[in-house]
Amino acid sequence: MAGNNLQVLNALDVAKTQWYHFTAILVAGMGFFTDAYDLFCISLVTKLLGRIYYHDEGSGKPGSLPPNVSAAVNGVAFCGTLAGQLFFGWLGDKLGRKKVYGLTLMLMVICSIASGLSFGNNPKAVMTTLCFFRFWLGFGIGGDYPLSATIMSEYANKKTRGAFIAAVFAMQGFGILSGGIFAIILSSAFDAKFKAPAYEVDPIGSTVPQADFVWRIILMAGALPALLTYYWRMKMPETARYTALVAKNANQAASDMSKVLQVDIEAEPKMVQEMAEKQCNSISLFSKKFLARHGLHLLGTSITWFLLDIAYYSQNLFQKDIFSAVGWIPSAKSMNAIHEVYTIARAQTLIALCSTVPGYWFTVALIDKMGRFTIQLLGFAMMTIFMFALAIPYDHWTEKGNHIGFVVLYSLTFFFANFGPNATTFIVPAEIFPARLRSTCHGISAASGKLGAIVGAFGFLYLAQNQDKAKADAGYPAGIGVKNSLLVLAVVNLLGTLCTFLVPEAKGKSLEDMSGENNEEENGAEARPQLPV
Repeated sequence: MAGNNLQVLNALDVAKTQWYHFTAILVAGMGFFTDAYDLFCISLVTKLLGRIYYHDEGSGKPGSLPPNVSAAVNGVAFCGTLAGQLFFGWLGDKLGRKKVYGLTLMLMVICSIASGLSFGNNPKAVMTTLCFFRFWLGFGIGGDYPLSATIMSEYANKKTRGAFIAAVFAMQGFGILSGGIFAIILSSAFDAKFKAPAYEVDPIGSTVPQADFVWRIILMAGALPALLTYYWRMKMPETARYTALVAKNANQAASDMSKVLQVDIEAEPKMVQEMAEKQCNSISLFSKKFLARHGLHLLGTSITWFLLDIAYYSQNLFQKDIFSAVGWIPSAKSMNAIHEVYTIARAQTLIALCSTVPGYWFTVALIDKMGRFTIQLLGFAMMTIFMFALAIPYDHWTEKGNHIGFVVLYSLTFFFANFGPNATTFIVPAEIFPARLRSTCHGISAASGKLGAIVGAFGFLYLAQNQDKAKADAGYPAGIGVKNSLLVLAVVNLLGTLCTFLVPEAKGKSLEDMSGENNEEENGAEARPQLPV
């Protein structure tokens, strides 16, 4: 079917891996590096925020964020991300990928800095401004998802397209890792410079005034990598698939890709016009033809991303609470405020280094050999197994001497999330939908994921509380406990395994073959890509 394609698109499909591929990976990937840093660095400093702004005189425990404040601080960026994915996904199809690509990056830079400058002379004012700026930070991050995935898929060749898109997404792992490393360095420096006793020794003295700078610097540092790549992002030409198939400018598409690929490419304006007149090129999101051809696919990519993010973000944002529950992190009252940041960052960095980052790069190495479907099914299945292995004998894991075993199994769930659905749910929506709806459909799928992240971030915050209200964190109602929360996450992963069968396999196929744009003369049912068997 590739023979029906434009020469410029065929040239992209069969192009050998060359420098422009790596440039695109780096430029798009640094956006995801920043995304991950900004989204997950908040989990490093939430306990510090509680100590600084919500100290309770005479309490035996350090101050902690009230339930509504904690939920807002942890979840507001996800709300912004969800809105940004829908808005910029739609805008990327209307105006072009490149035109809105720089806007998302500048929004991330400005709001990262503004988050750290959150102002006010009382806790309510500081938290309100922090949440305001983190919402708009999330809005910019949301735009990066559909735009980066779509740009990379439309630049890549069909043989290694999965690896290229996965490599962009894998930069998320380095963002999480860098956030932890930076927090370790910063908190170590502040702890050495401003000595403070543990909370149980001196409740007020354990939080030095300079601790307020720590969380602000950690949040603001997220602006730097995004700022460094802004120039290169603006230099990237629009993708040929958008220019030819959506903007219908054959000459510009051929000119842009001739420079990128360093080959002569014929413009073929007549063929572009013919393709533009075919039905799929004017297909709308809510048309019967789209629903017949891609309705199940959109449902599959959306629901699997939704289920994945419930589990993934619950684990990521609240691993500090889980590690405290099993005794891997010392009790808060035995540390000063800055040292607590250090211990949390150290634990999260170890998980990222040993499981999160390797998981991403296993996907990069194997996705074009094993296929998207196999990796996603394997990942969900293994996450289910390890979650049940953590939850069912949970009391065993909390006993002294068994903490390492718990951490190893917990790390393996992260490994198989990233060598699994956390990567594939990002990749597949960028490959299977028509060019004029590709960014929109990816945005819808990604927004479904962030809805899952919101469910995980807000829900797990309450669910994981102790079943005995007296032992729950201050201000929280009794929950179902960490053990039962892990059981819930195991069931969520099991549902993800089953829903994976709705998602088609795109390994080795051109984008136009997957979307049906190469066989417009056929009816929707015949052109529909097959589900994996």
